[in-house]
Amino acid sequence: MSWLTDLLTRSGDALIARFAAWARTLRFGTVTLAGILSPGLYNSATRTVVQKQIYFTAWQILFGFNLFAAVFSLILIRIATTAAQNYGLGDLALELILRILVIELLPLMTALFIALRSGAAINAEVALMNITNEIEALHSVGIDPLRLEFLPRVIGGVVSVLALTALTSLTALLIAYLELYGPQAHGFADFTWVIGQVYSPLLLFGLWLKCLLFGLAVTVIPIAAGLDSPHKLFFAPIAVLSGMVRLFFALMLIEVGSLAITYL
Repeated sequence: MSWLTDLLTRSGDALIARFAAWARTLRFGTVTLAGILSPGLYNSATRTVVQKQIYFTAWQILFGFNLFAAVFSLILIRIATTAAQNYGLGDLALELILRILVIELLPLMTALFIALRSGAAINAEVALMNITNEIEALHSVGIDPLRLEFLPRVIGGVVSVLALTALTSLTALLIAYLELYGPQAHGFADFTWVIGQVYSPLLLFGLWLKCLLFGLAVTVIPIAAGLDSPHKLFFAPIAVLSGMVRLFFALMLIEVGSLAITYL
């Protein structure tokens, strides 16, 4: 029975370690939110880092990502309109597009893309800073790494998620209009009426709250995972893998929670 005892002990230790990691992540997220709301954060140094983060996270990929999102949206819009017409539900095609594509898929796709592009890079960078004692060196010279290094990256990530989501959503709406009504103005009144019916103020608030949580997740979780890495170089890939798994789980949890609140 000793093997069973050892198995249960190892499983319990692993479970406790996971809960402890999530607790540290939540604590870091709380500190981050408090720092973002602090007026003293926004000086010239932090603004420069924020601008660089937005440039590398959103601006560099703006054209390519929007083009991909446009092609993706066109395919789904074609599928939705064709399926709705085949079942005699052509009048509901636009509402179906708005609810599934614009409200659910595009924000999640944007968050996943930025997580893969910037979240993993931030995770690796912070892990290496922690392993090489660069964070402690900043503390020793009186520089707060939270304000100089981490919070600007969080702000830049949040702004990037919100901006790219807004851009891809507008592109999808334009494609939906052209697909349903063509390059004519006669359908504009019906189009805007359906948008007004679907996008209630409460739904818009929930959408942007979800995008805000996505933006926080793709930056806060990688930074927290990097800070958790032991001071040994071979642990850096493990820290990145652990952070990305944790990030994927958080994004799915936010999406499932949003669906449950909206439709249940």
